[in-house]
Amino acid sequence: MANEGSYGAEQIQVLEGLEAVRKRPAMYIGTTDALGLHHLVHEVVDNSIDEAMAGRCDHIDVMIHTDGSVSVRDNGCGIPVEIHPKEGVSALQVVMTKLHAGGKFGGEQSGYKVSGGLHGVGVSCVNALSTWCVVEVSRDGHVYRMRFERGRPVTDLEVVGKSTATGTMTRFLPDDTIFQTTEYSFERLSERLREVAHLNGGVCIVLKDEREIDPDTGKPVTEVYRYSGGIREFVRYLNEGRDALHEPIYFRAERDGIDVELAIQYNDSYLDNTLCFANCIHTPDGGTHLSGLRTALTRTLNAYARDNGFLKEKDKNFSGDDVREGLAAVISVRLAEPNFESQTKVRLTNPEVDGIVNSVIGEALMTYLSEHPRVAKAVIEKAITAARAREAARRAAELIKRKSALEVGGMPGKLWDCSSRNPDECELFIVEGDSAAGTAKAGRNSRFQAILPLGGKPLNVEKHRLDKILNHEHIRTIVTAIGTGIADPTHWEEIHEQILEAEEARRRQAADEAAQIVQGTLPGTVAARLDPEDEGNGNGNGNGKRAANNFDIGKLRYAKVIIMADADVDGSHIRTLLLTFFLRYLRPLVELGHVYIAQPPLFGVKVGERIEYAHSEGDRDLVLERLSGRRGVTVQRYKGLGEMNAEQLAQTTMHPESRSLLQVRVDDAVRADWIVSVLMGDAVEPRKNFIVEHARRVRNLDI
Repeated sequence: MANEGSYGAEQIQVLEGLEAVRKRPAMYIGTTDALGLHHLVHEVVDNSIDEAMAGRCDHIDVMIHTDGSVSVRDNGCGIPVEIHPKEGVSALQVVMTKLHAGGKFGGEQSGYKVSGGLHGVGVSCVNALSTWCVVEVSRDGHVYRMRFERGRPVTDLEVVGKSTATGTMTRFLPDDTIFQTTEYSFERLSERLREVAHLNGGVCIVLKDEREIDPDTGKPVTEVYRYSGGIREFVRYLNEGRDALHEPIYFRAERDGIDVELAIQYNDSYLDNTLCFANCIHTPDGGTHLSGLRTALTRTLNAYARDNGFLKEKDKNFSGDDVREGLAAVISVRLAEPNFESQTKVRLTNPEVDGIVNSVIGEALMTYLSEHPRVAKAVIEKAITAARAREAARRAAELIKRKSALEVGGMPGKLWDCSSRNPDECELFIVEGDSAAGTAKAGRNSRFQAILPLGGKPLNVEKHRLDKILNHEHIRTIVTAIGTGIADPTHWEEIHEQILEAEEARRRQAADEAAQIVQGTLPGTVAARLDPEDEGNGNGNGNGKRAANNFDIGKLRYAKVIIMADADVDGSHIRTLLLTFFLRYLRPLVELGHVYIAQPPLFGVKVGERIEYAHSEGDRDLVLERLSGRRGVTVQRYKGLGEMNAEQLAQTTMHPESRSLLQVRVDDAVRADWIVSVLMGDAVEPRKNFIVEHARRVRNLDI
């Protein structure tokens, strides 16, 4: 007999239509945080890009409206509006309300030889996760409109006007009962739109933000993306702020129905910046097109170096890391039936792509190097220098590892550690100067707050190789204190996926599984898949041991790493130098939200024995206005942390209940990389141009 809590047929639920999307949105868009929110726009834009790849669209407008909604308009052929023969409603309603409904399942016969929207769930998911969604279609001389609310049609398909143009406009307001935030980031959207404009040379994409008015024009802030040079211009953009060793090398070829397009350009930096796309979809975790590129690059450069005497018989082959140092590359493949790891399409999994990309790029690159010996010499010599420097970096990393607290029981330098050993509650304050650090030490809660003083300015890591970086005292001290080790930028994809797997395991409260992931012992995980004996055999997958073991998020000693510097020019410079280091070599900490900037007050307004604190000149003026007419009001400007006593510093900047922290996040990875290169790199002209362009926006300059 059934009793309370029994499980029977009546407990089985069937979710109709788009109810499944609203019930489990993360299954369809990955997350319901800011990443998932912006993914809604990407899904709609991708449909317009499919029109562009089919040759029917060359202009796309994206606008963020003042009410928080977003509209995407293109001049494609427009979504069909006639009655669907099987569903009995308009094709537009079918596309917007039915999962796995679309015009891209039939391959070339459907009018789309290649496309990014293959699952038929993208725009219907956007509709399902929106408070309201309005679609206007210009087609057959008319303008049609239909409105939906939370995925359900609330109006019939209406003719609202006439038009000689064609295209689709989709405007939607994200549902605030589903998303953690509904505020769109102009910068994050610009990253994706810049990418697709580069990938589709000649297509014009306009991004406008009604929420912010340009003071020069009095109109919404606008950016226009149109690149006739395609991905050649993309690699030039990636290398702005660096000295390129040669003009972009560009290949495009089609084999077995797969179109392969590549642009590469080496520069004088020490990092690898490779972006991967499949059918114009950015695959941040790479996939078979990336592995094919890396294998071809390593194999071809090794073969050329040996054939031309750069590598002698006794010399080791270049590793994958060696040939990728200073590389900026964009690889784009287009194929009829791409397979992605998930609906959010973070990784391409078609096995045949690996071999085709390897073959096409290997042949084309060898021909290019043979025809351009000067470029070949510059690239090979950079790989030789990288190989020597990487060996020196390995020795420096081993030195840090041997001296780490986990192995010898002591902490570096002047670190005042906390007593707790629970990383989730521990905080590390990296403090400018011994004086301020002493004040912070006196004001901290020693149970969970650690203080690490820095005497002098840290190294600008943008201008140095890893071996010199790891030999710098400040860098070694920070790395040893944090405990995770260096995250080698040449292994972002492996490290990133490893972290995501570990975080997912932690969310399931599977602590043992998470530990196995970060240690690389759980079968099927990235760390386990990397061969611990692979030290660079020329197949493009070298240095697996360092990728798996050099960075370990499981050894993070502090959940919050807080940069605390003075509120003056020198303090700003120190923050910038430290953030550059974190972005380049401890980027997973930034991506996971572990890095913060302390916000000490700029002013203290004293009335008798009471002090009110202000973080800006505007806040100070408001306090003074409120205290107008009171006697004995004095204002102190805190240029240095040491100008506050321990109690004041603790109350305003350190106590969790009363402080203000700024969390460091990377919304636009490409833009962040570009800004760091321009402002912190060796090239002077791009930095000068950036300063001139933005000089009028500067406020509260401390000189």
